[in-house]
Amino acid sequence: MDIAEFYKGKTVLVTGGVGSIGSLLVRELLRYEPKSLRVFDNNETGLFDLEQDLQSDNLRFLVGDIRDKERLVVAMEDVDIVFHVAALKHVPLCEFNPYDAVKTNIIGTQNVLDAAYDQGVKKVITVSTDKAVNPSNVMGATKLLAERLTISANIYRGFKRSAFSCVRFGNVLNSRGSIIPLFLKQIQRGGPLTITHPDMRRFFMDIPSATNLILKAGLLSQGNEIFILKMKAMRIIDLAEVMLKLYAPIYGYDPDTFPIDYIGMRNGEKIDEALLILDETKYTYENDEMYCVLPKTLPRTHYSPDDYAPVGFKHAIIDSYSSRDTQLLTKEEIAKLLRELGV
Repeated sequence: MDIAEFYKGKTVLVTGGVGSIGSLLVRELLRYEPKSLRVFDNNETGLFDLEQDLQSDNLRFLVGDIRDKERLVVAMEDVDIVFHVAALKHVPLCEFNPYDAVKTNIIGTQNVLDAAYDQGVKKVITVSTDKAVNPSNVMGATKLLAERLTISANIYRGFKRSAFSCVRFGNVLNSRGSIIPLFLKQIQRGGPLTITHPDMRRFFMDIPSATNLILKAGLLSQGNEIFILKMKAMRIIDLAEVMLKLYAPIYGYDPDTFPIDYIGMRNGEKIDEALLILDETKYTYENDEMYCVLPKTLPRTHYSPDDYAPVGFKHAIIDSYSSRDTQLLTKEEIAKLLRELGV
């Protein structure tokens, strides 16, 4: 079964549906003719703007917050698939607002899972981040627990057929509040370009790739999986230098003399991020475009990971997956990527 066939005629709910990823996911899902597509968000203006933009009879726009379990239960009535995208995602803000990060990323996720139980939702896909791997900040720690809650939900489901899985992202290029829009604004106003550390490396994926991973996870999910797109990494200083070369002259500035300010690492930041830890690599499977991590144990007798790997996946021979030891994009590749993104 392909993606179009799988989503056709289904009722789907997207939490955080007006964000950068959520809104593109909504647009992609509309192409596959769902019976109903429910966009759930606490951003009233964002919901209004998306409704005016899309103008589709298949869409239902629901004002609500994932901190409100009762609202979620009502929103999920007769829903087949939930894509749980809503989260607090900015590391510094979560670091200084940890109570709110817990309320949204942990308690909010449990509310989504509980509501899905109550309404018999067939599949729930929680969107996570590389910062959940060996977390060094509040945001990563809350997303790690969101992952654990989602996978553990498969134990709590009892005899229900609901399947709970995750997708784990790198940094999403050109998403709201991400580094490319920030650098572009700094270039437009003449600088300085702010960089936390010259050696910092990050995994990157574009928004369409992120959306495609979510949709494929929804198709492949049988419960318990964490899906991870295979992606390259880049040095932040390389991205900065490429953007200066491409865009500084447009705004009348010399890229060779443009001010760069090294501001130091922010609270909770790391030089490198990882998408897998060593313990997970033993239970990791792969196809050409993604990895799939299965838990050490499942609530089944005589569990063997090979018995539960998705169709077309083979056991991966891998010791780690870190931006420190993966292939880095060249400056030429970064420039090509920026052009493809239409920055």
